Amino acid sequence: MAKFRYRMQNILSVKEKLETQAKNDFAIAAAIVNEEEEKLKSLIERQEGYRLFLKKLQQGELDFKQIKETTQAIESLKYLIEDQKRVLDRAEKNLEIRRVALAEAMQDVKTHEKLKERQFAEYMAEEAARESKEIDELVSYRFGQAGDQ
Repeated sequence: MAKFRYRMQNILSVKEKLETQAKNDFAIAAAIVNEEEEKLKSLIERQEGYRLFLKKLQQGELDFKQIKETTQAIESLKYLIEDQKRVLDRAEKNLEIRRVALAEAMQDVKTHEKLKERQFAEYMAEEAARESKEIDELVSYRFGQAGDQ
């Protein structure tokens, strides 16, 4: 029995490498999204802390300088939060692009694997037919030999 060789194995190998690279890119993009989400969460928590501090300042003895500084800090954080939301939005869009690329790479690999399976099934059918033919020829030869005696 001859050894099975998939004629497009080099293409399948390249597709598998591209799939691995797409998986890595997706993982990196997902890590970036998580990092950006954490930054946003941290900024929001800081802003909330300043809001609570401002409330405490307004309830106690009024220190207008500290109230003004705290209000400015809250406003500054408001802009930082908006910027961080834009950064997070870009990171999420990049993640979606990477997800689509990964899905396409996985589909390419799956397609080539199915082609390989089909080619292997054809190979096995051809091998079975060849072996059957050899057996038939051997049986016919033996039967012919037995009839000659």
